[in-house]
Amino acid sequence: MDIKKTLTKLGISLVASPIVVYVILFIARAAGSTYEMSHGETWMIWLLMAIVINLSLTSKE
Repeated sequence: MDIKKTLTKLGISLVASPIVVYVILFIARAAGSTYEMSHGETWMIWLLMAIVINLSLTSKE
């Protein structure tokens, strides 16, 4: 296991996660929906989205 590669993928997934969440929320608002999330909900969604992105970056060998 390469620690640099792992940390790079982790950093990418943690940065990309809020971008994806806010894009989805923007699209929902453009469609007329209104969502309000507390800090705890936002934190949990951020971490879960980071896990999904990290799994998508993992090579399937």
